[in-house]
Amino acid sequence: MTDIPDRVPTPCPSCSPELETVHEVLTVTEGGGTLTVRCGECGHVHKVQPERQREVTLDVVVSQEGESFTANVTVPEEETVEVGDEFILETQEVLSTVRVTSVELDGQRRTETSAADEIETVWSREVDNVAVNVTVHPKDGSRDDSRGITVYVPGDYEFTVGEVEEFGDDEFEIDAFVVRDDASGYERDRYEMDGDTVLAKDAKRVYAYDQTSSAWSAW
Repeated sequence: MTDIPDRVPTPCPSCSPELETVHEVLTVTEGGGTLTVRCGECGHVHKVQPERQREVTLDVVVSQEGESFTANVTVPEEETVEVGDEFILETQEVLSTVRVTSVELDGQRRTETSAADEIETVWSREVDNVAVNVTVHPKDGSRDDSRGITVYVPGDYEFTVGEVEEFGDDEFEIDAFVVRDDASGYERDRYEMDGDTVLAKDAKRVYAYDQTSSAWSAW
């Protein structure tokens, strides 16, 4: 254990054998197996065994640009995992931030939240870099010849209603956006007022009007 605090609550065999008192940590054995502590009430010095946090290893399925891979993460068994949580996943192949999209329990039952020790699989998606689907309408406002494009941006990239974006040969003014189900901090699903902003990792779809200088073509 490397995160031993400077003070710990523990019973004192001299002045408080049944109730915990605050003790100052004097020394820690290698590996954190035994603490030498001094009672803050009477000054008695004695040794204690720190309580070790039990952990569980969870299977994590990560979706990444249409593909997926499986990894593992170790967490305290009493920790609660819920849809929308983000954590750093480190494997030999990848180091990335992922967001929980679903929690699977025994019997393939899906839930929004659960204690870690009851979870079979955590389903997630990478949010460091994301693909955002954009529906682009013709500049004249018609919807018959709308087209879809996909832009690739960092997860914290912001899209704002009323602003013009340019990606390669595509230039468009954002008209509205729809928020993902696993996103938090938003009051509704759809936004379309000038100045409304969404992070790319939270955007389910962005709607926009074409602003390219060339004539519109559906092809």
